[in-house]
Amino acid sequence: MKFSEKWLREFVNPAIDSDTLVHQLTMAGLEVDDVTPACKEFDGLVIAEIISVSKHPDADKLQVCTVDCGEKDPLTIVCGAANARAGMRTVLARIGAQLPGKPKLEATTLKGVLSNGMLCSAAEIGLGDDHEGIIDLSGSETIGKPLNELIDINDNIIEISLTPNRGDCLSLKGIAREVAVFNQLEFGLPEIKPVEMKSTASRNVKSSVTSACPKYLGRVIENVDTSVKSPLWLSEKLRRSGLRSINVVVDITNFIMLELGQPMHAFDNDRLQGGIEVRFPKDKERIKLLDESEFDIKQNTLLITDESGPLAMAGLMGGYDSAVTTTSNNIFLESAFFSPDAIIGEARQYGLHTDSSHRFERGVDPALQSIAMERASALVLELCGGQAGPISESTSESELPKNNQVVLRQAQIKRVLGIDLDEKFVTDTFLKLGMDSKYNEKQWLVVPPSHRFDINIEVDLIEELARIFSYDAVPVSAPTHKLNINAPNTHYKTVQYFREVLINRDYHEVITYSFIDPKYTKLLNNNKSLVLANPIAPELSEMRSSLLPGLLNTLQYNIKRQQERIRIFETGLVFNDIDDLKQEPHVGGLIYGNINEKQWDKKNILCDFYDLKADVETIFYSMLRSERIEMKSSQSEMLHPGQAVDLLVDGNKIGHFGRLHPKICSSLGIGDNLYVFEFNIKNSLKQEKSRYAKISKYPSVKRDISILVDEKIPLTDIINCINNGATELLTNLELFDVYQGEGIEKEKKSLALGLTFQATSSTLMDEEVESIMAKVIDGLHNNFCAKLRE
Repeated sequence: MKFSEKWLREFVNPAIDSDTLVHQLTMAGLEVDDVTPACKEFDGLVIAEIISVSKHPDADKLQVCTVDCGEKDPLTIVCGAANARAGMRTVLARIGAQLPGKPKLEATTLKGVLSNGMLCSAAEIGLGDDHEGIIDLSGSETIGKPLNELIDINDNIIEISLTPNRGDCLSLKGIAREVAVFNQLEFGLPEIKPVEMKSTASRNVKSSVTSACPKYLGRVIENVDTSVKSPLWLSEKLRRSGLRSINVVVDITNFIMLELGQPMHAFDNDRLQGGIEVRFPKDKERIKLLDESEFDIKQNTLLITDESGPLAMAGLMGGYDSAVTTTSNNIFLESAFFSPDAIIGEARQYGLHTDSSHRFERGVDPALQSIAMERASALVLELCGGQAGPISESTSESELPKNNQVVLRQAQIKRVLGIDLDEKFVTDTFLKLGMDSKYNEKQWLVVPPSHRFDINIEVDLIEELARIFSYDAVPVSAPTHKLNINAPNTHYKTVQYFREVLINRDYHEVITYSFIDPKYTKLLNNNKSLVLANPIAPELSEMRSSLLPGLLNTLQYNIKRQQERIRIFETGLVFNDIDDLKQEPHVGGLIYGNINEKQWDKKNILCDFYDLKADVETIFYSMLRSERIEMKSSQSEMLHPGQAVDLLVDGNKIGHFGRLHPKICSSLGIGDNLYVFEFNIKNSLKQEKSRYAKISKYPSVKRDISILVDEKIPLTDIINCINNGATELLTNLELFDVYQGEGIEKEKKSLALGLTFQATSSTLMDEEVESIMAKVIDGLHNNFCAKLRE
């Protein structure tokens, strides 16, 4: 909000300079964003009246004006402004005048005619941006009076940033109230008396939605001269507050909004039909607003209407067809209290933001409407003339907001602020802030005034005391409590380890929503989804029971943007067991496309099952001992049969990996060379400490065997059998060939295995190795009917 410092000092004028005032406002919670001069310095400008205007004899675009500036003889001024006319009062720069950024004005001959000064536009003297014509004054300004006596050029425009809870300070009255309390001064507005009613004209008013509009006032003022110009003092106060002058009636309503904080609106009474009703829309209604934009009215929009239909969006903007113009003769003033709940968000859904909606959304004083009506009526009668009628009112006292009593315990002040405040200071502060306060048994019983919507609980009162006491005066003390820094838990370390390994293996981490589209639940054959009662969107209506939906959605997004190689992973919570909700940490990922990035010296090779298996093995074999890990064929319906593996740790299944089923890939519209993994991260899956193993200085002994077994026997079973038969001397076991074809029986396969033996204490003898190999071969024969190939 912007306002003039001089205007503020008309209400309360503490003996402090501008810098101190700005600091006080900021410390009061009304943070000052900017302070700028109200206008540039000038000298030699006076109020003048144009007596006559004639065409320049030698220039089509120039006019010769005879001007009365209060001196004995009128002056001749050559002017190029198209709006110059006889009887017009404007601003004259006399010879020797100093305009902003220009040398002193001298008499000048223009096309043969001597000009003894210059008639000024608003832009030329720094009172606005309008440079199309000279300033057109109201006619009430005294001829010959210096301009700097009418408007104070030694003024500042202060811009403050208010938090949403301080709607009471969206007016000069509210800001002045704060300044008065800080400086221990009396504060009060000039007395506002009811205007004399000289007309019986009125309109019935009615609020059909008292919860949204519990109070509505209206008044008809007849025979108003709306063609008069706003006086300079009024238009200048509006300009310094960031508002432009429109016409005198609109300027008055804007002035009341800035001065008191009560938005008002004026209708052309001759364009209204019947009584005024505040209601919500009926069926489909449409309105054309003051800015000439047209809208289909939504059902939750509060309207001001008459018998013909909508006149205005309540608290937002008036209608175009009922607006007051310079030809209006009779006006209807409205002053209302609209509930913030009824107005909040309304402007945004139409793409609007008005000063009126800004105030109603934050809360307007429900006791202000009658005062604002009388103040506005008095200004209209003073500036425009006319006869005021009686005030029509529709009020529901039960629906008007009422502040409840708040209890402040004296001990809480010390506990929250760290200081003891004197009982008298606390009581006086509440009284100066307009609160009804009583002290009894070491506590205050406080009822906030009607303009303070933000005082609801005990700490709100403590905040008020801190503001008035001054935040600068509150002593600073460091906390004395000991802070214990705990070591990262096992789960955190495990997740970090997964991230490090996967990133090092060229994966990119993604973060997706915990809410998923139900189509993924059906697609992945998961029947344990948790459906939300109030989802933010239909495609985000279930909680994820797997990380794969988010990863697949990310994959689709990247493929549509011509990404051909994708390796991504995510760590996060999944939600399982509908009856007993559990949140479990998972890690999931996928690979798609080529093994390597495109390079001129490498062929494009699609990734396969073994590329993913290598990534999984790198993670788990670096974390856990190999004997704790087991891989078995998976029966998961979302994975391709034959390329699906369950991973077990200590005999417990923690997840699976493999190739995504082709049917799912087809449904998603992506290629079928897609490989995925997902594992449950638990505290039991903690990284083991590295163990020292002595390196043997003795030579190793290698033996190769080729065995014939049934093709359905998994290699894992064969490896486990060999490990059980061999001793700790077996240091390495590898499969180096698989053969099926000529010379091999049907439904059989030939496996070539390499076994490496090594001791740490001595050189192995052939007899020892042969003995171990005999046990291994016997074990293979007994368990799998394996035959040793010659």
